[in-house]
Amino acid sequence: MSVLQVSNLAKSYGGVQAVRGVTFDVAAGELVALIGPNGAGKTTTFNMLNGQIMPDAGRVELDGVDVTGLKPRALWRKGVGRTFQIAATFASMTVAENVEVGLMSQAGSFGFFRRGRAAVHAPAAELLALIGMEALAGRICGELAYGDIKRIELALALANAPRLLLMDEPCAGMAPRERGALMELAARMAAERNTAILFTEHDMDVVFGHASRVLVMNRGRLIASGSPHEIRANPQVREVYLGSRAEAVVS
Repeated sequence: MSVLQVSNLAKSYGGVQAVRGVTFDVAAGELVALIGPNGAGKTTTFNMLNGQIMPDAGRVELDGVDVTGLKPRALWRKGVGRTFQIAATFASMTVAENVEVGLMSQAGSFGFFRRGRAAVHAPAAELLALIGMEALAGRICGELAYGDIKRIELALALANAPRLLLMDEPCAGMAPRERGALMELAARMAAERNTAILFTEHDMDVVFGHASRVLVMNRGRLIASGSPHEIRANPQVREVYLGSRAEAVVS
């Protein structure tokens, strides 16, 4: 059964149809890429899936339950995590404190949070180990490199052990080696935790190197869906988006 099922999703702004009748699904354990040129409707689709925008039409289901239009906080409690194109953390807090805030938001209580304590709760320690940042637990986030900030944001998104993880351009602003490490971690989450992951990305090396399936949007419509190999060879996709880049990416 699909974790995420999207049916005939649509959104317009005045006379502009940003998303037109988009239908797709993401299964548990899948790492699915949503790609397309700028203005294709990818971010609008993401924002409707995450409850930041109410669709004009269509339906979003999580594990078979209609969650269309639920607010982000409600979706978070139902097991939907999200990272953003421009990563943001609590810059004045330590790495461990950031992760613990994410864990506490799941419980809906911040009453026991105290700044400056030396101990790190076990769940936070587990998340820090997962993203390979145990050694930086006491560092202030505002002092860290952007690649580290991206990893912390991922830890925050994983704090509620999501069934569905939405990643909006997870590799934006990162060095090539950092991109590979982050996506390998995401792939591990999909495989080991059976998490359904949907991500947007403009780096085709990342898309074709890590996605199990690729969805392509153009002018608000879904124009193709298939394996990386099928998408790379699709004439329509090459015409509207990939162009000569299809020859350059590694299969």
